[in-house]
Formats: sequence, structure tokens, C-alpha cells
Amino acid sequence: MTAATPPKATTILCFDYGTKSIGVAVGQSITRTANPLADLKARDGIPHWDDIKKLIDEWQPNLLLVGLPLNMDGSPSEIGVRAKKFANRLHGRFGLPFEMADERLSSFEAKGEIIQQTGSRDFKKNNVDSLAAKIILESWFSC
Repeated sequence: MTAATPPKATTILCFDYGTKSIGVAVGQSITRTANPLADLKARDGIPHWDDIKKLIDEWQPNLLLVGLPLNMDGSPSEIGVRAKKFANRLHGRFGLPFEMADERLSSFEAKGEIIQQTGSRDFKKNNVDSLAAKIILESWFSC
């Protein structure tokens, strides 16, 4: 009888793409949990690539996950096309595999969590995008 091989731990960086801000969360496949990191500033959807490199160097992810904004009926959205380009650029720059994940209602859910936890509707101060990235990643883990 042989002992079962323990599952390999996988670290995932998840991005909630936006034109002004990109949320980031890091998660771990063994625990199937994620934690929000600081939002990254973007200018017309273009991040400071050095900031992303620092995150990749720090967390050493095995996979990059990018939220895919879809319309409520599941059809592609205009921002979804830009999110796919962002994912392709991540792959091209850093050579890491990536996946896209449905992100419908993640920002809505993140705002609800912030209101519930803080009583505040000051979403600029509370890193909504990174909390949304955490929600996207944890939803992806449960699929």
C-alpha cells in the first residue's frame, strides 16, 4: 500500500480589471481561500507593469486569473474585450498561464460586504476592486 501524494499547492494571483483601478487578490489552492491586496492604479486600463512584476516576484504565482466582465445575459461586454487583452498582455510579459473567470456581480457583492463590515459607502477608501478580485477567485475555487 502506498501513501497518497498530497495535492500540490498552487498560488493564484487574481485581477479585477478596470480602466482606472485593477483589483488584485492572492489565493492558495489547498485552502481554497483568497486575500485582497492593494488596488493598482491604471490609466485607461493600462497598469504600471512594474507594480505587477513586484507582485509576481513576491507571490510567485503558478496561475494568473483575470475576471471576465460579461453582461447579465452572459453575452460579451465591451470591457470584457479589454480584460482579455490585459490577460494576454500579462501572459506575454510574464510567461505565466492564465484563465478567465466570470466576474458578474463581484463588485456589487464587494460593495455589500464593505457596507456590512464598515457601515461606510466610501468605496474609494475601501479597495472595492481588490475585494472583488478576492470574490472572483473564491468563486473560481468553488467551481
